[in-house]
Amino acid sequence: MSATQGDLGERRGGGTEPPAGFFGWWRRRSALRRAQLEARHLLKEARRILKKRAQQIPAAVTATVRAAIQEVDDAMASGDVERMRKANGMLDEAMDDHLSFARKSTLREYAESIGVAIAVALLLRAFVVEAFQIPSGSMIPTLEVGDHIFVSKFSYGLSIPFTDTKILQYGQPARGDVIVFKFPNDHSTDYIKRVVGLPGDAVEVRQGQLYVNGQEIRRERVRKPCHYSDDATSGVDDRDCEYWVETLGSKVHDTILEPARGPNDHPRTVIPAGEVFVMGDNRDNSYDSRKWGTVNMSLIKGRALIIWWSRGTSKSWDPVAWLQAIRWRRFFSVVK
Repeated sequence: MSATQGDLGERRGGGTEPPAGFFGWWRRRSALRRAQLEARHLLKEARRILKKRAQQIPAAVTATVRAAIQEVDDAMASGDVERMRKANGMLDEAMDDHLSFARKSTLREYAESIGVAIAVALLLRAFVVEAFQIPSGSMIPTLEVGDHIFVSKFSYGLSIPFTDTKILQYGQPARGDVIVFKFPNDHSTDYIKRVVGLPGDAVEVRQGQLYVNGQEIRRERVRKPCHYSDDATSGVDDRDCEYWVETLGSKVHDTILEPARGPNDHPRTVIPAGEVFVMGDNRDNSYDSRKWGTVNMSLIKGRALIIWWSRGTSKSWDPVAWLQAIRWRRFFSVVK
């Protein structure tokens, strides 16, 4: 066998060279990213220790560690993966030998990372978005029982977390907005409804038709089968209904009526300042402002944004039925 053939066989069998083509490029790219990530972590830790413990570290140790830091910096600038790995190892070894008393343990690093993640999640929940689950059928067909939604908590203003106190108010709901709010008669319970009337509006419902300031709110009947269930345990469609498309302000949305129930009407009501009048899209089967009055804006938690998860009912012990009950088509649907 010739030398050239022997070299070729060694390269094929021993795997001493990275593979060619896209896969080889991807492996080199991944190795570079890992080395860069490790280098940044080591540099951050080394510089933190030198700055924070400067009085406790001998000058000779400081010089040694700074030399290792400089080598890592130079290796990163060169983009040479092997050089970066060696430089990372040297810096890691130097810190183990001379600065181990100040290095964070793996357990501490994980604990701090988890703590930061929890703090960020709490801040997001308090000021940005919060997740809610739809427990009843009062907002069918817009929202179904088992929908999980994200609610924007900064749409109208900011509140002090876990209180009703507004620290910044820069807007108010528009007609047609779907909002989550604390139930006026029990602040421990959250409700979700659609805003149909604003402060100063006169709202009236006659024969299922909504009027705002004496003007009939435009709606159009959709001739298609309409059945639903608002029983979260049965999942069986046992109610007949009618589809109507309503235009409320700039919002066009679906509603349903149940002729068998009879209209859930309401006499003309002028909405007080700082209050809104809300109704469910399931107009004849909704416990809303027609029953218990208006909602103070200080009780509004935010505006519904999207459905991020949705699943109907099923037998909990049947995994196939559980999966079949997932409503994939509703995932990431915008709440209109």
